[in-house]
Amino acid sequence: MDAARLTWLLRRGMKELDVMATRYHADRYPQAPAAERQAFERLLSEVEDPDIWAWTMGYDQPPEEYHDVIREFRIFR
Repeated sequence: MDAARLTWLLRRGMKELDVMATRYHADRYPQAPAAERQAFERLLSEVEDPDIWAWTMGYDQPPEEYHDVIREFRIFR
């Protein structure tokens, strides 16, 4: 995914998710393993905000493919 598209996807419908996604992108994304970076990109482009929020807050369990990204999101809350 190109940088401009990814930057656009960092803007979520919820301010709280904007903050977490932006922090993750700035602090973790550059050195994250390739699989985690790809999962992050899919998360932003394919998953709705209420699901991301529920997974991050621990209200529901994320699918296995997003587990590492959501774990990191919890750090950047």
